[in-house]
Amino acid sequence: MKTLYTAKATAKGGRKGHVKTEDGSIDLPLSMPKELGGDGAEGVNPEQLFGSGYSACFGSALSLVADKHKVDLGDFSVSAYVSIGKVEDGNLQLSVILDSYLPGVEDIKTGENLINEAHELCPFSRATRDNIDVTLNLLRDE
Repeated sequence: MKTLYTAKATAKGGRKGHVKTEDGSIDLPLSMPKELGGDGAEGVNPEQLFGSGYSACFGSALSLVADKHKVDLGDFSVSAYVSIGKVEDGNLQLSVILDSYLPGVEDIKTGENLINEAHELCPFSRATRDNIDVTLNLLRDE
């Protein structure tokens, strides 16, 4: 791989600590959700950070694919729902639902094709492929 960019983020204290990027653009307290046994204090958690990155990356992949096919997405958005749970052996596992809202795409088949192609292109999708369940949804105005 020819590296184009490297981001450095350091977390101190695990899920109840602090995370900061080398350039200071992220400098946030971490907290554990009550559902995971934490106190639910103010702060972000790894699932929120992962969902933020995944939704942004997938949105960029959608834009590239739409431009390639000369399709106007309109004022689109991608929402990532990142869940953490236990699998049969007791280990923790992530799953993701990506809701892609494409108001500029009137044809369902076109929207589905764009989302599927973006899923092949997106580096986050490629990194998680065959490792976690990722569900892709097309959202449209009725």
